[in-house]
Amino acid sequence: MSALTNTSSIISQLLELLGADKVSTNTSVCDAHSHGEAYHGANMPEAVIFAESTQDVSAVLKLCHAHRVPVVAFGAGTSVEGHVTPPAHSISLDLSRMVDILEVNSPDLDCRVQAGITRQALNTFLRDTGLFFPVDPGGEATLGGMCATRASGTAAVRYGTMKENVLGLTVVMANGEVIQTGGRVRKSSTGYDLTSLFIGSEGTLGIITEVQLRLHGVPEQISAAVCQFDRLDDAVTTATEIIQMGIPIARVELLDDVQMEACIAFSSLTEFQPLTTLFFEFAGAPAAVSEQIALTESIALDNNGRSFSWADTQDERNRLWKARHNAYWAIKAKSTGKQVISTDCIVPISLLTDLITGVRQDIEQSGLYAAILGHVGDGNFHTLIVTEDTQEGYQQALDLDRKIVARALALGGSCSGEHGVGLGKLEFLETEHGSGALSVMRAVKAAFDPHNILNPGKLLPAGPVFEG
Repeated sequence: MSALTNTSSIISQLLELLGADKVSTNTSVCDAHSHGEAYHGANMPEAVIFAESTQDVSAVLKLCHAHRVPVVAFGAGTSVEGHVTPPAHSISLDLSRMVDILEVNSPDLDCRVQAGITRQALNTFLRDTGLFFPVDPGGEATLGGMCATRASGTAAVRYGTMKENVLGLTVVMANGEVIQTGGRVRKSSTGYDLTSLFIGSEGTLGIITEVQLRLHGVPEQISAAVCQFDRLDDAVTTATEIIQMGIPIARVELLDDVQMEACIAFSSLTEFQPLTTLFFEFAGAPAAVSEQIALTESIALDNNGRSFSWADTQDERNRLWKARHNAYWAIKAKSTGKQVISTDCIVPISLLTDLITGVRQDIEQSGLYAAILGHVGDGNFHTLIVTEDTQEGYQQALDLDRKIVARALALGGSCSGEHGVGLGKLEFLETEHGSGALSVMRAVKAAFDPHNILNPGKLLPAGPVFEG
């Protein structure tokens, strides 16, 4: 039986098992699941399954495991490294209907949710509890997808990444078995830490269907500020020194002059100049916030920063952070008819100034239009590279990306601080981790998914376990 015939047979069985409202072979539906927000090529799945429960996911995987049909989990499709692009003759398993908030334990600052709910929807639900979930990658990502990519975002410098904010998971294994990892407690010294293993596994070891999350109290006071700089290195040094001083800043975001010019036009930030800019957020008790602000302002001025502009009301803060989150679209708007490729490197913060200065030189030498931005408080930054929508254009952008990654790895950094590996970072894994570590990773993959049906071809470069 051919792979296509096998998949067609499975679709018929899934229709009988789940019903027509959960199984679609519609061309437009399959096309919408053929890619994420990435520059990688699209590939349509044979069908899209809309799961509504852990039991649905288990039934799908049990059947696909028995017949060796690849399955790719799909949340909101916001990944940028090709994570959700399906291989040939595969099924896309859409979890976007799994949006239930199963429990909120306010006294213990935790909650349990289905994997398809977004961070924004959860925080809207929590609005009257005095609690919130802080991990903020910017897009309308689902919490399951955020787990799968080990996402972080603008607030990671204060609250950490998904790794620090997930207490436990419900995971469906490749054969359909359902397991629980972790729990509600803040620590445990029993058994292997399976929760951490699944966080960042990109749907290659199991499919996450429920998440136990750590919540945080809404701060008593929140203030935001903007400081502009004539020099890129002065801005990066300012951010680095703030962290080294131990100031518990809530957010510190960098936008270089290219990015700021685009944001001014796209988000109507006309009160600012097209200069390298730091966006700050301070949170805590009023006295603590005042102290944070005074120390931060002093460091910025010592590094040739201009005077601070303040955003004290929620509307003003929302306007600033919306502009930051729309940075990609601001560059896209200035580059009609072209593609934008986002890089994602991270280094120890003491080396960040040298790295970003070198990257700016690489950009200028390449002749490409590109912006630098990022969560510089933890050493993570992105480059948005604009390219012609041609093979030659892509190659020029990817060559620049390789130079940036090489610089980061040479400084003891990583090729990805938060976007994940997917398809886009496969070539860098051995350099970053070494062949021995990759062999262990492949052995874990083979143990969890012996038929290689879970998001095959992602996260791990081809190796002896799955070749052929």
